[in-house]
Amino acid sequence: MKIISALLAIALAFFVYFYLHRPISYPAGVLVDSEPEQLAISDGQALIEHGEYHLKPLARFSLDARILHRKVYGYDPEAKLVPVDLAVGWGPMSDQAVLDQIKISQSMRFYWYEYQFPPPIPKDQIISHSTNLHVIPATSAVASFCKSLRQGELVHLQGELVEATGPEIGTWRSSLSRTDTGNGACELMLVEDCSKLGRAQGRPTTLVKR
Repeated sequence: MKIISALLAIALAFFVYFYLHRPISYPAGVLVDSEPEQLAISDGQALIEHGEYHLKPLARFSLDARILHRKVYGYDPEAKLVPVDLAVGWGPMSDQAVLDQIKISQSMRFYWYEYQFPPPIPKDQIISHSTNLHVIPATSAVASFCKSLRQGELVHLQGELVEATGPEIGTWRSSLSRTDTGNGACELMLVEDCSKLGRAQGRPTTLVKR
């Protein structure tokens, strides 16, 4: 009897966990209509010391976006610096009607999308309105926040795009473009501020600051 009770308790715990972390769905329509904001930083900016790593700021960066997928890494060489990647979308890539026709996944530090031809929107719009963020959390609170995000949540992220150097990673440089693809096209972002947004944009419901 004790074994049955224990198994039921484990099954209930798994059900509650997956229910609370299930993807969030919305009615059709663009949820985030703003573009990411990027401001170049001069070469004279001082390096940021982040544990064993040296971060060279390349640009101030902020965006409102929908979480398309989240991937926590724990064992690859980059995980100590970047414990989580966030695939995010804005504009047409925040529209439920579009995302219902695209399968999104993450692995090996890449963000992948698949669709049945024809695509729901032109492929260049998929590329220019979504990206894979390699998140360098400025604090443990930011790390916990990003690791806990659910697919479909709306977030505001702010910080700096950087070039990182350190043990096991060599030199890792952020992309500074939203239209590139393939290896090196992801943003490497030191996330300093982050918040969840309600559907009425600009109204943070949870806030984490450096």
